[in-house]
Amino acid sequence: MSQFVRLSQDHSSHDVDVIVDVSTGSPTIVYWGQALGSSAESDAIVAALSRPIVHGTVDSVAPISVVPEHGSGFTGRPGLMGRRGGGRGWAPRFATTGHTVVGQTLTVEAVDEVAELSMVTTITLAEVLAVAVTVTNIGDRRYSLDGLTVTLPLPEHASELLAFEGRWSREFHPLRREWMSGELLVENRRGRTSHEYPPLVFAGEHGFGEWDGEVFGAHVAWSGNHQVFAERLPDGRRYLQAGELLHPGEVVLEAGESYTTPDVLGVYSPEGLTPATWQFHRSVRSHDMHPSSPRPVLLNTWEAVYFDHSTAKLVALANAAADLGIERFVLDDGWFGSRRNDTQGLGDWWVSEAVYPDGLAPLIAHVTGLGMGFGIWVEPEMVNPDSDVFRAHPDWALVTDGYEPVLGRQQLVLDLANPEAYAFIEGHLDALLADHDVSYVKWDMNRDHVQGSGVGGSAGTHQQTLALYRMIDDLRSKHPTVEFESCASGGARIDHEILRRTERVWTSDCNDALERQTIQRGASMLIPPEVMGAHIGPTTSHTTGRTQSLSFRAATALFGHLGVEWNVTSLSDQDRAALRAVIEMHQAHRDLLHGGDSVRFDTDPAFCAHGVYATDRSQAIVSFAQLTSAPSQTPPPLRMPGLELDAVYEVRHLVIPYESWGAARIQPSWLRDGVRLTGRQVAFHGVQPPTLHPESAILFTLTRV
Repeated sequence: MSQFVRLSQDHSSHDVDVIVDVSTGSPTIVYWGQALGSSAESDAIVAALSRPIVHGTVDSVAPISVVPEHGSGFTGRPGLMGRRGGGRGWAPRFATTGHTVVGQTLTVEAVDEVAELSMVTTITLAEVLAVAVTVTNIGDRRYSLDGLTVTLPLPEHASELLAFEGRWSREFHPLRREWMSGELLVENRRGRTSHEYPPLVFAGEHGFGEWDGEVFGAHVAWSGNHQVFAERLPDGRRYLQAGELLHPGEVVLEAGESYTTPDVLGVYSPEGLTPATWQFHRSVRSHDMHPSSPRPVLLNTWEAVYFDHSTAKLVALANAAADLGIERFVLDDGWFGSRRNDTQGLGDWWVSEAVYPDGLAPLIAHVTGLGMGFGIWVEPEMVNPDSDVFRAHPDWALVTDGYEPVLGRQQLVLDLANPEAYAFIEGHLDALLADHDVSYVKWDMNRDHVQGSGVGGSAGTHQQTLALYRMIDDLRSKHPTVEFESCASGGARIDHEILRRTERVWTSDCNDALERQTIQRGASMLIPPEVMGAHIGPTTSHTTGRTQSLSFRAATALFGHLGVEWNVTSLSDQDRAALRAVIEMHQAHRDLLHGGDSVRFDTDPAFCAHGVYATDRSQAIVSFAQLTSAPSQTPPPLRMPGLELDAVYEVRHLVIPYESWGAARIQPSWLRDGVRLTGRQVAFHGVQPPTLHPESAILFTLTRV
C-alpha cells in the first residue's frame, strides 16, 4: 500500500513541494516542483499521475525510485550495482521497514533479506533538495559494490539539457542540447572534479532561459570521481542519476560495513535558471565554514615572481600591495625544500634555507606589520620523485606496483590514505601553521590520478578523497582561525563538499578577462561570488597572450573574491592610481557583491550581461560586456528582470578608472545624467548600453528611490 510524505520549502521567488512514496523500498520521489497548495492531497496527485500498463512490458510499472531496481522491473540504469561471490545478489529488491520525518528531513529504512543488504535513504528539503543513500552489508560474506547513485525524476516536458565542458584555463563552458530521446552520460575519472566535466547538470522545458521556463538542476557534492546520467525511457519518463564513480574493486563491503553516497543536491525553479542557481548559492552560504567577514582583497605572488623568490623582492611587492589597499599577501609556490622549479621538492614541507636563510618569519612580520594577512601555498597531495620524501618513502606514492608510473608535471600523487604518509604530511603542515603567523592556506592539487592504487593494491581515489577531507578537517580543528582555498590547477576541484571546509575556490588559472567572462558565468551557476577567486592579472595575459585594458580586467574581476596577480612594483603611476581606485570601488560595494543574489541575463552571444541584486532588491550592480564583434553596430537594450516591478530605480553609470569602450560620437543620455525607471520598465523595455568595442565592459548601478 502506498504511503506518502510531503516536504515543503519556501523560497524567496517560489515555493517547492516534494512528495515521496515511502512504501517502495528505496523511496520514490513521485513529485518535485512548484508548490501545489495546502489543499492538495498527495494520494490524489499520485493517482492523477498513475501510468497505464502497455503491451510488450511486465505487468507493473517499476517506479523511478531514488535507487531504481532492475529486480523490480526497471529497465533503465539501476541505482545499485554490485554482487557477492559467484555473481550472486546482483539484482536486489528492497522492502521498506520504516521511516521517520524530523522537520524537513525524511529518513527511509529498507532491507533485502535475500541479497543481505540494508539501505537508508535521507531526503532533506532546505535551501536545496539533498539526497543521500547508505547501503550496509548485513550478510557474513563480502559484497563488492560497483556503483550506488541517487536518482531524481524529471517531468516529461524537461526536454533540454545543459551540462558543462572545459579544459585547463577554460572551465565551466555550457553545453546545451535538445533531449528528445536517449541518454547523456558524463563520467570523470581524474581523481578530482576536473576542468573537463564539472558534476553539474540542468534540465528544463524547451527554450528555458535565465528568467523563464521550468528548470531542474543536480550537483554531486564530491571532490573525486563522479558520474552524471540523464535518460528518457521509451515510455517517456525522464530522470537524472548522479553520484560517485567507483573503479572496479574500489569499494568492497565486509560484513557490517557501509558505504554512503555523496550528497546529490537538486534545485528547482519555475522561473528560469538564475532563480534555480540561487538555491545552490544559499546552500553554500548555510555551511558552518562559510565566511561571515568581508573577503579580503589579496595579492598572489605567482604571476609576479613565479619561482624567483627573494626576501628583498617580496618585501618590495608587499610594500606596493599595501600601498594599493590590498589586505592579504599570499606567498605562492617556491618557498620550501629544493623547490626552485616545478620538477622537484614537492612533499618537502619545510622552509628552504637556501632561499630564506632566516626563515619566513622576517617576511611574515613585514607583511603583517603593513596591516595585511599572510597566506601560503601548499600542495599536500603531491610528491616529486626528485624530493627527500620520495627518496625516503617511495612506497607512499599512489601508484600500482609492477608498472612504471605515469608522471604529470613531474609529479606523483602521495597516498594520504597511507597512515604513515598522512601523519608525516599533516604533522609538517600543522608545524608550519603553528610556527608562523599564517592566516590563509592556498591548497593546490595539480595532477590527475592515473592507475592510483592504495595500500593493498585496490583503486585508491575514494579513500584519497576521504583522507583529503580528514586532513583539512584536522588542520582546521587545530588552527580554527586559518582560512583555506581549494585550488586544483585552477577550477578542477570546485564542489559543495570541498566548500564545507574551505572559504574560497580558485576558479581558473587563466586571468585573461575575455576567457574569465564565460568561466565565471558558468561557475556562478554553482557557487556564489564571495567564494569565487577572481584576479586582475598582468596587462598581457600569461596564459593566452592577449593584451587587455585595466578597466576590462577590473570589471571582470570585481564580481568575485577580488585578487591581484600582477607584479605591482612595476606599475606606471597611472596604472597604480587606477588599480588603487578599483580596489576601493570593490571594497565600497563588497557587501552587495558578496551578499546579494547573482543574476545573469539572456542576450546576444557577442555580449555577456550579469550582476548582483541586493536580497531586498534595494540596489544592484550590473555589468554589460562585449566579448567579440557583433552583427549590429549598437548593442540591444538590456532587459533586467527580477527587481520590484512597481518600485522606482535610479540607473547610473558606475565609472571604472580609465575605462575606454566607446566608438560612437553620442552615447545614451542616461550615462551622463542617470535615469529613473520602474522595475517593470527595466524588466520589459530595458536600458540601452553604449556602443562598445570587443573586450570592454560598462558597469552601472540601480538604486531604489
